[in-house]
Amino acid sequence: MPATHIVSLIHAVSLILLGAYGYLNSDNPSMTALIPVVFGIILIACNKGVKNQNKVIAHIAVLMTLLIILGLFMPLRSSFGRDDTGAIIRILIMLITGILALVSFIQSFRNARKAK
Repeated sequence: MPATHIVSLIHAVSLILLGAYGYLNSDNPSMTALIPVVFGIILIACNKGVKNQNKVIAHIAVLMTLLIILGLFMPLRSSFGRDDTGAIIRILIMLITGILALVSFIQSFRNARKAK
């Protein structure tokens, strides 16, 4: 698996691009559609700290990643209810990249603990 900061950056970019796309292409856009965009921007702001193995910033990034993963389940459920294939695909991509980032963070934390 690539370095943790790379996986987190990919997740952040997917949140920004897919969240903005969903907002801009909606017939009646809601400000809540921009929540992934905000989380993506915050994750990008944390990326240098994650790369430099700053524990505090890495833990903030993990918390943000976990929150966005949990927060995406409700929109996913409503997308299935609306039978909105585009939204389902966008949300699944954001979820998958988030889960991969979370797994990468956990592996990184385990490796750091083993190194001590």
